[in-house]
Amino acid sequence: MALLLSAFALTRTERGIALLGRGVSFLEYYAGVFALVLLTATVALGIITTERVFLSPANRVRAQLAHRATALIGLAYLVTHISLMISLGHVPVGAAVVPVAGIYVALGTLAFDLMIVAVVTGMLRGRFAVRTRPWMWRVLHSSAYVAWPIGIMHGLTAGRPPAGWVAWSYVASLAAVGGALIVRVLASLRRPPVVPEMVEGPAVTSPAAVGVPAERPEKVAARNAAAAAAASASARTNAPVSLAEARRRYREAG
Repeated sequence: MALLLSAFALTRTERGIALLGRGVSFLEYYAGVFALVLLTATVALGIITTERVFLSPANRVRAQLAHRATALIGLAYLVTHISLMISLGHVPVGAAVVPVAGIYVALGTLAFDLMIVAVVTGMLRGRFAVRTRPWMWRVLHSSAYVAWPIGIMHGLTAGRPPAGWVAWSYVASLAAVGGALIVRVLASLRRPPVVPEMVEGPAVTSPAAVGVPAERPEKVAARNAAAAAAASASARTNAPVSLAEARRRYREAG
């Protein structure tokens, strides 16, 4: 809302319109680059965020938070890039979700669709965890690993030829993900094997420990109170009574 209000305020003056035009031109050329760089960071963090060999529990939590933050910010830049391409008439509206604007633009459409699947499954991870098939979440969420190289091919082939620093940013992205893969492989090699351990449990017929009641105290108290009430009633029934009391009971009994 703040961005929309700021853009509306800039349209009220000629200088503001000029500044807004420069901002739109900048985002037209570089919003896609920013989206790809953030997608690279998301993929790299997703590769190493679950490692328990090099990362402590606290650092794993921080890596997961950074992974989610870069994914959401990258998705915002990606939506901005697509919106500008459509509003400026470079691609048709349907090209946002359906590959209908040529093979090079279609690569970007496919990467966007896969990124949406990865983000949605990341938000719904808790629902997948309680299902009987949790592997389904991993399969769907791994679509980000497919969207990343497709996005790089789209950035190198679609539109105008990339500038030198843009090409180097793609190389740096490849190096970042490659480094994350190396860390993941080394961690997998250094992870100790899981060996089942036999643990002897207590015998079923073992006597109760000293000082530990065999039953709950409230159950014992309730049983004692019931026994006391029954004994009191029996005592009242068997106690000797006077002749007048016996006649009264006889009349009440009919």
